[in-house]
Amino acid sequence: MFLTVIIPAFNEEASIASAINSARRAENVEVLVVDGGSTDATARIAREGGARVIVTLTGRAFQMNAGAEAASGDALLFLHADTRLPPGYDKHVRRILARPGVAAGAFRLGIRASGVSVRLVEHMANLRSRYLHLPYGDQAVFLEKKRFAQVGGFPELPIMEDFALVRHLSKLGRIALAPAAVSTSGRRWVRMGIWRTTWINQTVLAAYVLGVPPERIQRFYRRDRGIL
Repeated sequence: MFLTVIIPAFNEEASIASAINSARRAENVEVLVVDGGSTDATARIAREGGARVIVTLTGRAFQMNAGAEAASGDALLFLHADTRLPPGYDKHVRRILARPGVAAGAFRLGIRASGVSVRLVEHMANLRSRYLHLPYGDQAVFLEKKRFAQVGGFPELPIMEDFALVRHLSKLGRIALAPAAVSTSGRRWVRMGIWRTTWINQTVLAAYVLGVPPERIQRFYRRDRGIL
C-alpha cells in the first residue's frame, strides 16, 4: 500500500521541516505539502525538505481535499504542520487499514509541553479516541483513498472539518487507534493556558453538535483566541 502524507500549511516555516522529516522516515511514502498561499518561506523549505508542494487557496478543508485529489497513494494520512509522526508510523497505518471493519485510524495524542495538566489532557483525549472513536485532526487521521472518496472528503467548513469527517467515517466502520503517539506542538496550550484551551475546544465541539452554524463557531473561536 503506497501512502501519501498530506500536510496543509500556512506560514509554518518554523515547523514544516520537522513535520516533513518525520513523515519521510518510512517506506513507500510520498509527502505532499498543500500551501495555502504562505507569505513566509514555508513552500521553499518544504521543497528543500523533499516534499512535493502544491499551492491552493487558504482553508484547511479545501487544502486537504486538494491534497487528496493530487495524491498518488492508495492511502492518505493528514498531518498538521506542527505535528510529528512517530518512528514506524507507516507500519501502524498499513496494519490497521488491513483489519476487517476498519474505516479509518489515528494515533494517540502527545503534546510537546510539560506539566501534569498537559498529561491529563493527553490521557482524556486518548480515552475519547479509544472508547468513543472520535480522534481529532491533530492525531493524524488516516484512511484508504477510496474510503475518503466514498464519504466525499472533508466537508468544506471553516472549522470542525476533521470532526465532521470522522463522524461520517464512523458510519462505515470502526475508527481504530494506533498504539503509538504523534507529537504535536504545545504552543497554543502554553500561550493560552491548559484549562482555557480545553474550555474553548469543548465549547466549540458542543456548539457544533448542537447545530450552531460553523461560521458563527469560527468567529467565537478566533475571538476567544485573540485572532482578529
